[in-house]
Amino acid sequence: MQEAIKILDEWIKKQTHFKNKNFDPHYLETTIIACKGSMERAKAQIDSICTFRTLLPTFFRRVNVKHDLGNLYDIVQPVILPKLSLDQNRVFLVKFYGAAFEASQYMDYYNFCIVIAEYLKVHDYLNGFVVFTDFTELNLMDFVTKLNPIELRQALTIFMQGFGMKLKGIHIVTSSKLIDVLITILKQILSEKLIKRISIHKTIDTVYEHIPKNILPSDFGGEERSVKELHESWVELLSSNEHLAYLDGQRETRTDETLRQSQVFNEQYAGMPGTFRTLTVD
Repeated sequence: MQEAIKILDEWIKKQTHFKNKNFDPHYLETTIIACKGSMERAKAQIDSICTFRTLLPTFFRRVNVKHDLGNLYDIVQPVILPKLSLDQNRVFLVKFYGAAFEASQYMDYYNFCIVIAEYLKVHDYLNGFVVFTDFTELNLMDFVTKLNPIELRQALTIFMQGFGMKLKGIHIVTSSKLIDVLITILKQILSEKLIKRISIHKTIDTVYEHIPKNILPSDFGGEERSVKELHESWVELLSSNEHLAYLDGQRETRTDETLRQSQVFNEQYAGMPGTFRTLTVD
């Protein structure tokens, strides 16, 4: 692994279009692991996240999640659950409340999720993510009508292509028939493979077949701390001086497209010339 990190770091140093070429070794390690040892995919992922910071700066704006997001947490509280599943997946739980979204707050929500993603990239080891969303208190009609599909597509591309997020399952709890409208929107954004990983639950009982109770918060009949307690812990952690300083450094990890070596800038924002080796990671 140390040799692989060295190879990736040396490649980064040679990229003239990267504005900041200093990457945390653990960041490089988790990238290599997420890419299953493929150096080509690891390089493409790093190039992508740097490019997204340049082309989509609104998603990466400087925010202190404790002070700068208004009443967002009265509407939604996203948390990463502390315990991994048996297959080493991390559960991302999103609890929505009855308060209505303002259209501008969707970007606040994406900003919060990117701050979490930046943290996990240098602090966690995992196989993939299982997303669990509770819509039981949400006005889905209000939610869907204010949702910007283009922004949603951009956000999901950043998470999956830039941060290497692997979606192993998406579980939604709601009894509203309007969920079909949201699924229709998602079908225009997600691949057919990911669409098949979406499960709709009318009650929490069927969720237990996929996410064990010992992982879930007490709000959902689980053994973990409540969503509110977990969310408050995350807000404190993500607003620490250490993490804010790290985020400031990451925002400078961008590209200067006038210096990009490749003449072809494809829609995936990752056109790297050359051939690369594949590593077997134990």
